[in-house]
Amino acid sequence: MQIEIAMPVHNEEAVLADSIRRLSDHLRAGFPFSTAIVIVDNASTDGTWAIARRLAAELPEVRAVRLEQKGRGRALKAVWLASDADVVAYMDIDLSTDLDALLPLVAPLVSGHSDLAIGTRLARGSQVIRGPKRELISRSYNLMLRAALWARFSDAQCGFKAIRADRARALLPLVQDEAWFFDTELLVLAQRCGLRIHEVPVDWVDDPDSRVDVIPTAIADLRGVARLGRGILTGSLPLPELAATSRAAIRDRHAPQSRGLLPQLIRFALVGLASTAFYTALYLVLRAGLSPQAANALALGISALANTAVNRRFTFDVRGRTHALRHQAKGLVAFAVGLILTAGSLALVHLLVPDPGRGLEIAVLAAANIAATLARFAMFRAWIFPGRRGAPTPAARRAVDRQPTTTTGSH
Repeated sequence: MQIEIAMPVHNEEAVLADSIRRLSDHLRAGFPFSTAIVIVDNASTDGTWAIARRLAAELPEVRAVRLEQKGRGRALKAVWLASDADVVAYMDIDLSTDLDALLPLVAPLVSGHSDLAIGTRLARGSQVIRGPKRELISRSYNLMLRAALWARFSDAQCGFKAIRADRARALLPLVQDEAWFFDTELLVLAQRCGLRIHEVPVDWVDDPDSRVDVIPTAIADLRGVARLGRGILTGSLPLPELAATSRAAIRDRHAPQSRGLLPQLIRFALVGLASTAFYTALYLVLRAGLSPQAANALALGISALANTAVNRRFTFDVRGRTHALRHQAKGLVAFAVGLILTAGSLALVHLLVPDPGRGLEIAVLAAANIAATLARFAMFRAWIFPGRRGAPTPAARRAVDRQPTTTTGSH
């Protein structure tokens, strides 16, 4: 399973069946990832649980879980920690957020580009329909988070979020709130750990039948901000350790797999043949207006930059821009070795043969380039791209005990 979407509900018998069927139809209509829906009943006292069980029996991608205590954060913790999906998500049961935003929300997490994704109603490109009172409260709350907790995300409370399951298992034991502040606390901890948070502008229509009691929720959120800020300032939260673990896991995720000496040598040789052909053609063009040494130096320099870039990706499987300039700088040192070999061979042939033809020059330079190529391969493997010879060492990950939950499931 790639995606698991939790739907926390409390006394939602009026909208539950319609919303779940709408979501199910959307997922079946070409959604590209395998997906499950989990209805999480938070101690409902109406017919919500009976409807949830009926939907779970009717729809194969739906299951139902019941908790005997209320709290959105409690519900998400219980389901997310028990999930075996790659990415876990949630959305409000009223489906205030347009479902077309679901794919942009989860795709960066499935691909490994980001760690956590949120829908935002406050970004350019969002289309939001709600009253001025809720608009003012939402913007004021997020401005307060920026001032008090140095938050860099734009919308903490939009009920439309997803996170990679491995990140959830590391962060959730640190999240204390089990109600509405859960979202904010999770986002602040993720940011403090250096995780990448992806924001998706959403189309959002306010639910006039919202069950959120604004004043008590606002007071609880202020208490949560104070508690979280105190934990950050006093260092009581193990954020540096978690950040180091997260960085190691990200490096591990993008670490190249070992190809062994022979596959690397074959790929390097293929790149070398193409590079030699490119160098030869460039030398002949430059030789028409430059001396042999000048044409050789310029052609070798240009081809060396291209050679390093192609070998970096093709032979040693190094991706992204990280350390790209450092690799090119070291590649220029390898180029200098090649320049010494080729320039020395060219000087020697002119010393021994007063007026060598172009054919003899090319033959000597080709032989010198073979020797330079072998020297460059040794330097690439041992110095420029070290650590690409064996399988990557897995990053040490903290063991997180899954917390027991009082749940009952159907089918």
